[in-house]
Amino acid sequence: MTIVVAYSPDQYGRAALAHGAAEATLRSEGLLVINDTRGDSLVDTRFAHEDEITQVRVRLATLGLRAEVRQEVVRDVAESVVRAATESGASLIVVGVRHRSPVGKALMGSVAQRVILDAPCPVLAVKPDEESDAV
Repeated sequence: MTIVVAYSPDQYGRAALAHGAAEATLRSEGLLVINDTRGDSLVDTRFAHEDEITQVRVRLATLGLRAEVRQEVVRDVAESVVRAATESGASLIVVGVRHRSPVGKALMGSVAQRVILDAPCPVLAVKPDEESDAV
């Protein structure tokens, strides 16, 4: 089986990756890391640079995990994470969650919220540990 991690290159994505890696180790499962973008802005701060993706791959390999990292331009990031979980037969999805204002929720929705509601399997929603954000 596989654990899917919705990854972004920030403290929330790193928290999701750390928890996903721990669960994959505990369960002896593979890890599928999804870092997609809608591609609708010149710079998407949640789309990891090639150097960061290389670092993620190295860290996961060092942990001895079977891991795949996907980066694609998609129409809908939440839908892409849910689709990856469905196609891979995932046992778990891990997402990082952040506080958002009521206006932000109303205008933009939440990738994490949509993943939680639409997922074909359990979802672990995590927030960063204030003392550490490393895998």
